[in-house]
Amino acid sequence: MWRTPNQHRSPQNASEVQPGTIHADTQGQSYPVFALAHLLGIDLMPRIRNWKDCLFFRPSRSVTYEHIDALFGEPGRNVIDWKLIATHFKDLMRVTVSVREGAISSTLLLKRLRSGSHKNATYTAFREVGRVIRTVQLLRFLSDAPLRRRVTAATNKVEAFNGFSDWVRFGQRGTVTRNDPVEQEKDVKFTSLLANLLIFHNTLDIADVVRQLQAEGEVIDPLDLAQISPYLTKRVNRFGVYSTHEIGITPEDYDTRLDVDFSVLDDDQVPAA
Repeated sequence: MWRTPNQHRSPQNASEVQPGTIHADTQGQSYPVFALAHLLGIDLMPRIRNWKDCLFFRPSRSVTYEHIDALFGEPGRNVIDWKLIATHFKDLMRVTVSVREGAISSTLLLKRLRSGSHKNATYTAFREVGRVIRTVQLLRFLSDAPLRRRVTAATNKVEAFNGFSDWVRFGQRGTVTRNDPVEQEKDVKFTSLLANLLIFHNTLDIADVVRQLQAEGEVIDPLDLAQISPYLTKRVNRFGVYSTHEIGITPEDYDTRLDVDFSVLDDDQVPAA
């Protein structure tokens, strides 16, 4: 999920919305992922669990900290290898530019940089950069309570969408059974398309109800409206007969305006969609 715009436009993303901050769950915080995101100009902010298992890395063996030194383990250990990063800096940038220009997919790259590639020089360099970035992010999390709340709120929205998508894709218990990568990609994309269409439909219905209440003189509190999720399933019938004769009918223009001031909300209070 993205939160803020990014000036670096990917050739594979032609939309006006470009990710500047990306949220993920705990599994989205490996060292190579942190490194690649940083080199692409993206602020990776995953929700982090099991803090006791996270390593903090020192910039040098001689550095100590008065109040938080215990986080970095024994003195002289968990030290960043800056020489390694400098040696392979051109390789890191070459790979990053290839990803940004679409010459290689980030998914394929991260598969090559999996944790079993310890003898791969490019992997070790990405890992070392990732150690730097994740240590900085961990320190930010520790010192900034509002940041932790924003990350948790954003990750909850992502997980809510994933749960909604799983509900939409009820066939075969939501599993992709085909080994063909092309068919797997179709499966995922069609599921996302259907989920987004239902979310759009629910959002329009919510907006119509809000406008009706306002016409009746009700005052809509943006805080109350922010608690309403568009991932509604009660009125969606996944089973039964669906008419297709209306596919060719052009629907009426929908009203995108909603007379509610969301500017009074904090970032983590803005509606999920």
